[in-house]
Amino acid sequence: MNPVFTVCMEFPDLMKRIFAVILSIFLILGLFPAAVFAAPDWPSNISIEADGGIVMDADSGAVLFGKNLHETYYPASITKVLTALVVLENCDLNEEVTYSYDAVYNVESGSSNAGLDEGDVLTVRDSLYAMLLQSANEAANALAEHVAGSREAFAEMMNAKAAELGCQDSHFANPSGLNDENHYTSAYDMALICQAAIKNPVFLEIDGSRYYDLPPTKRYPEGSTVYAHHAMLIPSRADYYEGAFGGKTGYTSLAGNTLVTFASRNGMTLVAVVLNGHQTHYSDTKAMLDFGFSNFQTSRISDLDSRFSSLADDMSIAGLPAGDLSRLSLEEGMITLPLSASIGDADVSVNYQLEDSAPENAIAQVQYTYNDRVIGSAYLLNRIGEPEETISLPPETAAAGTEAAAGSTAAGETDASSETADPSGVSSAPDSGSQPASAESTGSEDGGLKENGGLKIPAVVWIALAVAAVIAAAAGAVIALNISRQRKEEERRRRQERRHRRLREIGVTDEEFEQMMAARRAARQESRGGKKQH
Repeated sequence: MNPVFTVCMEFPDLMKRIFAVILSIFLILGLFPAAVFAAPDWPSNISIEADGGIVMDADSGAVLFGKNLHETYYPASITKVLTALVVLENCDLNEEVTYSYDAVYNVESGSSNAGLDEGDVLTVRDSLYAMLLQSANEAANALAEHVAGSREAFAEMMNAKAAELGCQDSHFANPSGLNDENHYTSAYDMALICQAAIKNPVFLEIDGSRYYDLPPTKRYPEGSTVYAHHAMLIPSRADYYEGAFGGKTGYTSLAGNTLVTFASRNGMTLVAVVLNGHQTHYSDTKAMLDFGFSNFQTSRISDLDSRFSSLADDMSIAGLPAGDLSRLSLEEGMITLPLSASIGDADVSVNYQLEDSAPENAIAQVQYTYNDRVIGSAYLLNRIGEPEETISLPPETAAAGTEAAAGSTAAGETDASSETADPSGVSSAPDSGSQPASAESTGSEDGGLKENGGLKIPAVVWIALAVAAVIAAAAGAVIALNISRQRKEEERRRRQERRHRRLREIGVTDEEFEQMMAARRAARQESRGGKKQH
């Protein structure tokens, strides 16, 4: 018989006192928890006059400041950043663009133009300079017609590109940004578009130029010169900003002043967006850029966080045998922190639900947050030359994942502790049957006392320790069970995603897949006598 159970039966009053002591200890620990140090507050010493605005770290994607981030406004000519991005991804710079009557004259009277006329022929390069520097609306129209055949078809390409970049608040109806009630965006979406645009070296070269000489045209037989409108890029202007290397201005009667600006200092690159400004677009932009450069730092994740240096030892990736982890690596990601903070103040999570824009060989995304703000992320990748499909699931593993799905009650939930689970799947819970100290305490011949190096320890102490060990073992088992359940659910979700992808490749829909899984679960339940799993 278990010695602890025997003591409980023979000395009930003694055990009541012991349990009372243990309960008191637990209560004391609960009343006086260990100190928890909160991360320093996110800097907030900034305000702007415009209705909408944002400053984002272009490398990490962290939003350093935002005002009405997801409110929609008319963008005016900053639209042309997206137009240029779509053109560059679909054209060669030397292709010739013929300007149609509709491209030249289907614009608002008095709007920006480069003096181009029907029948003029310029290259894509020439037209991009005219559009980005001079904000020429006829150039935007002609480029759209050249790429897609019509402005309407090009607008569809713009919306598709915006969606690909993660924009959710925008709809674009034309390539120029001229007034249209169905043409709108948000500060956050525009920052995403700019973040993508400055990764294109040709865009940067054109957009950062101060002037460009256009070839001869009907109205200018000797050629003409277009000049940048963005005052923060021009050293002779009062609004010049040191480190600014690109951007785009915009204005219509409905949009007000709009402005996007790109600037770099001390290894940090920022994107600032102003929407519906009130003649304060330059001062608002300066305030946001100064705020970003003065209060934050950008670093490589690998320079600050060594937790992923031994990735194969530390992480458990759903659906993969432990041996396959040696083929994984974390891409070189960036993270943005307040100057007063450290990497220890950030929280880290692993997300297996990847967006369509994720790399083909991505397994998961490691995301860092700071007081619930996303401050950086990096993808966990299959090593170069080894496509994701080479890591396959054995049939029995897939079947086990389906069974786990039927038995799980915590779908979609994750726990930080699950990230440190043993990749082999073996629980690290204490063994309740391995307690040599309590076993020694039951064999005393001197009135319940035991010699231990000359010191006599009362048997009641050994009994208390034994009871505490049993309680700890039970608590450990419960924790291990929860970790195991959560890990199994994460494995099930990842395996399901992989199976869905492979099924789509062979022409099976998700709905058909779910029907097959439902039939399989029903057959399993029937074979078990119709018992329901919970």
